[in-house]
Amino acid sequence: MAGTAETSRTSRPDRLPVGVYLLGFSLFAMGSAEFLMAGVLPAVAEDLDITLSSAGFLITAFALGVVVGGPPFAVLSLHWPRRTALVVTQGVFAACVAVGLLGDYRVLLVTRVISGIAYAGYFAVASATAISLVTPDRNARASGVVVSGLSVAMVAGGPAGTLLSHFTEWRGGFWAVVALTAAGILGCLSGLPAAAPRTERSAGPSVPRELATMRRPALWGIYGITILTTAAYMITFNYLAAMLEEITALSEAAVPGVLALFGLGAFVGLSIGGRVSDRRPHLALLTGASATVLLSVVMVAAIHRVWAVVPTVFLAGIAAFVLNPALYGRVFAIAAEAPTLAGATTVSAFQLGISITPVLAAASLARGAALPSVCLIGAALAAAAVPLILLDRARQTRSGPHAAADAARATGPALRAEADTAQVGEAAPRPGPSARTQ
Repeated sequence: MAGTAETSRTSRPDRLPVGVYLLGFSLFAMGSAEFLMAGVLPAVAEDLDITLSSAGFLITAFALGVVVGGPPFAVLSLHWPRRTALVVTQGVFAACVAVGLLGDYRVLLVTRVISGIAYAGYFAVASATAISLVTPDRNARASGVVVSGLSVAMVAGGPAGTLLSHFTEWRGGFWAVVALTAAGILGCLSGLPAAAPRTERSAGPSVPRELATMRRPALWGIYGITILTTAAYMITFNYLAAMLEEITALSEAAVPGVLALFGLGAFVGLSIGGRVSDRRPHLALLTGASATVLLSVVMVAAIHRVWAVVPTVFLAGIAAFVLNPALYGRVFAIAAEAPTLAGATTVSAFQLGISITPVLAAASLARGAALPSVCLIGAALAAAAVPLILLDRARQTRSGPHAAADAARATGPALRAEADTAQVGEAAPRPGPSARTQ
């Protein structure tokens, strides 16, 4: 039976385990709540009888929970079986969303913070779990599939939830998020291995080792790249709808279609980045950052013409999401002994990049700059990431060829223990050579 599973796997080397896709689906369900709130903010303010600025704090509360709460939660849950951590974080998230919908503004504000912590905890554990289900040479691709759930939430889940809320009052979209998260819990229970607690394994992680690993300068260099590149493409995306309506003069009905092109580009970028990043992560990073610089500048001129802005938006989506698998691949290569805490901090870095975009845009627009000036800010941020990418590449080169093998040996037992214990419904292959380096 094991031989049959082995043969099946080797005959379809490009196929990822179903558990990886289940993790991506759950991230889509939870991430939709993050992007949904912005679409229903005026309705929330009117229904709860608060100002629009007060309602805006609901978005800030969620972001604060993600940025601040993710790493501490990762430490607290470090000795849990990964499936348990995934189910608990999804359960807490769904419960907080439901309680917030039934309470007043203060209850909603508090539950948004807690749901942000749960979301960050799930994201971190899901990333570590995904790479435990595959061989080291497919780590970036598996991470890319999980992150794709967030891109679907951004370009489809949020808008679909907003549309649903239009017909069911603002709470309808969030109840749909609760239902989808519950489905994600069932998927994790049925599609992921139930492993013994990690404290029972000598190869399992420990709090001191994870904290010690987090002191590596190279890791914080990747976090800097993550913040800069995420802010670079998100500052343009956040104001794209406004530019399309005010400058391109598109109808309100046509704007979602153009935004969807960014999401389509994101899927293409994740596919390309996932396949390239396992072997040449810095090629993906430099290509994505450089293309973001170029396309952000092009957007300033292209936004005035429909025929120009449409392909620019699509290409910008590709450039933006080519980066993400490479970022995760480098994090897990550098912090092979601290996948959960490093993953949680990566999520915080992504969220911090998203959160600083309104501040940066306001600094420009408040001084009377034209709306497309936000694209130039994005170009500057992406350009600032290039030296950090080159520095990380030089550091990897100096580490020598043996670092890849060392990373594979350090990562294999700790990250794939759950998958090997439950066999994930099929025989696990012998780990191949890793292209990751310290």
